[in-house]
Amino acid sequence: MEVEREGDFAAAPDGFERLWTPYRMAYIGGESKPKDSSQGECPFCRAPLKSDEEGLIVYRGQLCYVVLNLYPYSPGHLLVCPYRHLADYTELTEAERAEFGEITSKAMQVVRSASNVQGFNLGMNQGQVAGAGIAAHLHQHIVPRWAGDSNFFPIIAQTRAIPELLGDTREKLAQAWAEME
Repeated sequence: MEVEREGDFAAAPDGFERLWTPYRMAYIGGESKPKDSSQGECPFCRAPLKSDEEGLIVYRGQLCYVVLNLYPYSPGHLLVCPYRHLADYTELTEAERAEFGEITSKAMQVVRSASNVQGFNLGMNQGQVAGAGIAAHLHQHIVPRWAGDSNFFPIIAQTRAIPELLGDTREKLAQAWAEME
C-alpha cells in the first residue's frame, strides 16, 4: 500500500467528496475587509455609489438601503444599512430608525414571497467583540431559513453550500420588491 504524501490528495481517490469553495478564502484571509474604519474604506458606504447590480443592492430607501450579503449564510441573506456611516444603533436619528424598521419588515415580506421562506434569523452585531465583521457601519442581518437548511458543513467543515448565485438572488429579490411596491 502506497502512502499518500501531503499535497497528493487532489490526485488520489480516498472516498471523500469535496466541496471546493476557493472564493471563501478572500473572506477567511480578510482580503475584502476594510484597512481601517474610515468612511472611504467602508464597503457599506461604497456600495450605494455603484449600480444596483454591481453593488448587489436590492432596494434603496431615502435613509437606508438593502444589500445582499457578499458572504451569505443562505440564499437571500440581506443586510439593511443606513446610508450614513455610523457604528451604533443608538446613533440613528428617529427618521432613520423608522425607515430601518420599515425596510426590515418589507425585506422579510419580499424574501418570503420570492423564496417560500419558513423563518428568519434577524440580528445586529454591535462592535467587533460582538462579532461584527464591519463594526464601523451599522447593518442588520436578515437571514432566510427553511426546515432542514442547516447541515453538517458549517459544523464539520466551516463551509456553507449556497445553491444560488448572488446576481440571480439580487435580480429575483429586486423584482419581487418592485412588484410589492
